[in-house]
Amino acid sequence: MTYGRSPLWGAGIGAALALSSPLWAQQSPAPAPAAQVPDQQTAETLDYRVAADTRMTVPVSIGSRGPYHFVVDTGSERTVISSELARSLGLGPGDDVMVSSMTEVSQIGTVIVPRLRVGQRTMDDIHAPALSRANLGAAGILGVDTLQTQRVVFDFGRQEMTIMPSRRVDPRWPEGEIVITARSRFGRLMLIDADVDGQRVYVIVDTGAQITVGNTALRRALERRHRLGATAPVRLISVTGGEFTADYTLARRIRIGGANIVNLPVAFAEADPFRQLELTDRPAILLGMDALRLFDRVSVDFANRRVRLLLPDSSLNGAVVRMAAGTASRMGR
Repeated sequence: MTYGRSPLWGAGIGAALALSSPLWAQQSPAPAPAAQVPDQQTAETLDYRVAADTRMTVPVSIGSRGPYHFVVDTGSERTVISSELARSLGLGPGDDVMVSSMTEVSQIGTVIVPRLRVGQRTMDDIHAPALSRANLGAAGILGVDTLQTQRVVFDFGRQEMTIMPSRRVDPRWPEGEIVITARSRFGRLMLIDADVDGQRVYVIVDTGAQITVGNTALRRALERRHRLGATAPVRLISVTGGEFTADYTLARRIRIGGANIVNLPVAFAEADPFRQLELTDRPAILLGMDALRLFDRVSVDFANRRVRLLLPDSSLNGAVVRMAAGTASRMGR
């Protein structure tokens, strides 16, 4: 089953793409206490917004105030709040943490969020790194620490996100779903049944990334096979404000399980998250929202290590679905 999008070229190339969430955060010297997610039996559906940079945001309340719109990020280890919102709420300071973003490792101060609510689910005493809203692109980021016992379903057609305990039975999906068993790697789900233009890769599902990013090991492997297309420079901006230049190119085919994505732009960079995930010497990609939005529905089940993908109806017969990509002078992440 194959589907995809047309190449994203034009004004976006050479412009700045702010695309990096903090995938890793460690406290110095001791780790911050993990957020506690109640084991609730009910499935809860939330409306989400699509931000200007195509990422998803959901309403979050802090204490009795809100809602504030946080980006849902399956690639971020920690929940993050904008420093502006933290100041306006008068949140007290926590310990500093080392935050690994796409571009760098930085020591960042945290604030203590006494209670965070997503729908009816509440988490208490979260030590959240505080970063500039201009770099976050939202009031905050909802990370894996608040989702690790849950199954999260993104329905792009209905613009809904459903959260349910992982131990609940999966609801039945329409014909066209693909179920992929994943491995857990440092709290993130890694798909191993995948390849890029015939080169086997490890895939990390990253709903907080606007675009898909490949590592240097993948680039070198494609070069050896003479399967790397023409590249153009693109400037990356992380949530910590760091910048560097990557090479943007077009992947003709990305296979994930039984699904094929065709003509997907990929930025190649030796980004720090690959080092944190110990994937610098193995071909790997962070699969961003540009790829995930090509599916009708995506389910990420952290506890059961399973990802489900629902193909568009028109792809069930094997036809290629072309989805035109717009260009912009700046694309945020």
